[in-house]
Amino acid sequence: MTGTIRTKMAGSSGVLAVLTDPHLRDELDRVAAAVGVRVVHAGGGSAVSRKTWSAAAAVVLDEAAADLCGRAVLPRRAHVSVLTVTELATTTWAAAVAVGAQHVLRLPEQERELIRELAEAGESARDDGLRGEVVAVIGGCGGAGASLLAVALAEAAGDALLVDLDPWGGGIDLLVGGEGTPGLRWPDLALQGGRLNWPAVREALPRHRGISLLSGTRHGYELGGAPVDAVIDAGRRGGVAVVCDLPRRPSDATQAALDSADLVVVVSRSDVRACAATAAMAPALAAINPNLGLVVRGPSPGGLRATEVADITGLPLLASVKAQPQLAQQLERGGLRLGRRCALAVAARRVLAVLPSARSGRNGRAA
Repeated sequence: MTGTIRTKMAGSSGVLAVLTDPHLRDELDRVAAAVGVRVVHAGGGSAVSRKTWSAAAAVVLDEAAADLCGRAVLPRRAHVSVLTVTELATTTWAAAVAVGAQHVLRLPEQERELIRELAEAGESARDDGLRGEVVAVIGGCGGAGASLLAVALAEAAGDALLVDLDPWGGGIDLLVGGEGTPGLRWPDLALQGGRLNWPAVREALPRHRGISLLSGTRHGYELGGAPVDAVIDAGRRGGVAVVCDLPRRPSDATQAALDSADLVVVVSRSDVRACAATAAMAPALAAINPNLGLVVRGPSPGGLRATEVADITGLPLLASVKAQPQLAQQLERGGLRLGRRCALAVAARRVLAVLPSARSGRNGRAA
């Protein structure tokens, strides 16, 4: 096979294809168009330089090209696929192994696998190092207002993914007033884990006032850790802030969110019993993720100051929130709406300001 690349690869934004079968070329072009990645067709395996090979977001070959590229001893890399329209033969597998391919796919039967591979490659190529941050919010005691703070954090972050991990919480979509917004909820997702494409996830979820919502429902269900990992990872790679509202009971889903979090925010009321409950929970949380911070919500019936609550619980104080009795009525009439000067919104911005130090100080507590 001889020839030259007709179009110069631009950085790592394109898919390099070396295919002789016109049918395979058409199939690849159709799938790539659906995924939104650009394909650069090369004339033959001998024309692929090491620079071009390494710069592509993904490489797609047929058996003959895989054999030639394998003999050229090109460097091993991720996202290499070998395509065929016939039954997989021993020679096809041998060529794929020689070139270091991760996938051998027969079209059109395995089109979904090709779509997933190109989507992941395109997403990796667009990753410029800017990744979203993950905040897990949990109540140190019952009725602390952790879900309220989670919503406030998502609103303050702007482009955010708000993940409801409490299957018995009634659905955080009710809290934001988005229960009528169309889109998938947790029980609708047939998800076992794996790598998800953020644009596809965002398209499938309800979006309410700039926040993508992955909410529960009004029916009991259970969440596993793997689906939670996959959703959080998709949002992080998509560059959005991921805010997880955690239940106070341990579960695989809670563990997954705590493991992924750049910052764990514990919310406590400012009364003696709440302080005792939060202090009891803090060591268990710190054993999973040491980046803990405290938000104290008023009012304080006994006059406890926020700094005193922090001393009792042993957690660094991130923010305090004075009592806002008008919130209860607002929640019953269309969901939470926070003005910029609202105490909850101010506290949310203070928490978000901690994230850079939390991200760089994974082995110590949040400042």
